[in-house]
Amino acid sequence: MQEHFVWTTTRRLRPGTLAEFERAWRPAAQPPGLRRAFAYWSEDGQEITGVSFWDSRTTCDTYRASESEAERRAHMAPYVVEEREAFYRGRELGIPQS
Repeated sequence: MQEHFVWTTTRRLRPGTLAEFERAWRPAAQPPGLRRAFAYWSEDGQEITGVSFWDSRTTCDTYRASESEAERRAHMAPYVVEEREAFYRGRELGIPQS
């Protein structure tokens, strides 16, 4: 099975700022090593979780330490109340067919 390298970030947002946050959240260009990215938000729009899949831990860490990521975080900062992030390794689960 293929191994995945996943970075997750969950942010609690100031009420009513989801649309502005989403504009600030998107990177200007696709970071090298990023395979796919997903966003999931709560019904009230006050919490958003990003899940991104990377070629390796190194490509993810390189992007996280980049100037473009620092600028992106600065643009998001006015809308963020709290932030949690984590990095994981894993693989797709094989679900038995009935």
